[in-house]
Amino acid sequence: MIRRIIKIDEEKCNGCGACAKACHEGAIGMVNGKARLMREDYCDGLGDCLPACPTNAISFEEREAPAYDEAAVKAHQQAKRLGGQPFACPGSRSSTIRREEAAKTYPAASGSRLSQWPVQIKLAPVHAPYFNDAHLLVAADCTAYAYANFHEDFIRNKITLIGCPKLDEGDYAQKLTQIIAGNDIKSVTVVRMEVPCCGGIENAVKRALQASGKVIPWQVVTISIRGERME
Repeated sequence: MIRRIIKIDEEKCNGCGACAKACHEGAIGMVNGKARLMREDYCDGLGDCLPACPTNAISFEEREAPAYDEAAVKAHQQAKRLGGQPFACPGSRSSTIRREEAAKTYPAASGSRLSQWPVQIKLAPVHAPYFNDAHLLVAADCTAYAYANFHEDFIRNKITLIGCPKLDEGDYAQKLTQIIAGNDIKSVTVVRMEVPCCGGIENAVKRALQASGKVIPWQVVTISIRGERME
């Protein structure tokens, strides 16, 4: 359908994130330090974000776009209240990391295989471009410290989410269900420690997969406290 929708001029955007904060529907996110219209069906075309922009980088245009999906917006808003975070929060601003470009600018980063931010399950957005066709890694945060080759063996070519079921409040299952159900996830790898409390992250993924209604290949890898793979 042809309707009014916002247009963001990335050349003018200074990356302040004010528009993302002003967009109560969650249509705008920050990618590589620039505002971007993440979900056209979340944009109601009313333009609450326009006066928030200090560089006049946002305008209206009439073009082909999906209809405004009020039900999806309300579900997204509820998800944020239950554990998600606004895109405008500096610590949870959704970004895709272009690894080759990062290595050119910061040579010390060449060994990292992380391809997106944020990585904490509770900070991760429910929808982000990097979730499309993603192989998802859900890891207990201690595993990266215990297993020396974590980046090459697990993070490489995956979208990474981490957490600690013993220290974090709440249950990851609901957030993971929303991510798996709302995106085209190709596979899920769970990496946990051998300690019993780490079973919480494995169980959360298992329940999320069941609740999503999708049949997705998944596996569990256990790391010992000595740093060995126990699979």
